Amino acid sequence: MTQTPSDSSVSFADSIVSTCRPTLGDALRSVIYFTREDFDLLYVRQDLYGGDEEKARAVKAGLVESERTGFGPQEAYGRETHGESTPEFGEYEFTLRVFSEGFIGRVVVGDHGVIVTTDELELSEFEEMEVALGRILESGWKA
Repeated sequence: MTQTPSDSSVSFADSIVSTCRPTLGDALRSVIYFTREDFDLLYVRQDLYGGDEEKARAVKAGLVESERTGFGPQEAYGRETHGESTPEFGEYEFTLRVFSEGFIGRVVVGDHGVIVTTDELELSEFEEMEVALGRILESGWKA
């Protein structure tokens, strides 16, 4: 028997993708929701991976594994180390990795996060979307 996603899971996924898509347009390559243990590929642009969902998931598995390290720094920036406070940067919002042909953005809130991959675009577009994704994750919805 095939398990169907709950209405709240579908609504959560739709909310995440609908936050990314209008802001980033055709530059959006993929949207991935992840936890410490698993991930869901919420969106992949049609021209990537030949439309093969299994191939896309296999490629993204390595990316997710690398980006899971975000749970550690997110927790560490708020703690004191060796009796000294960490530098005051404010609250963690998002991580952006810039490459010669695109970006990887990651937002982690608590025990879950979102990874977004794009072609090249303006940094301001990415910031607006990442802050909105953080608000969605903070709302406590669980996929």
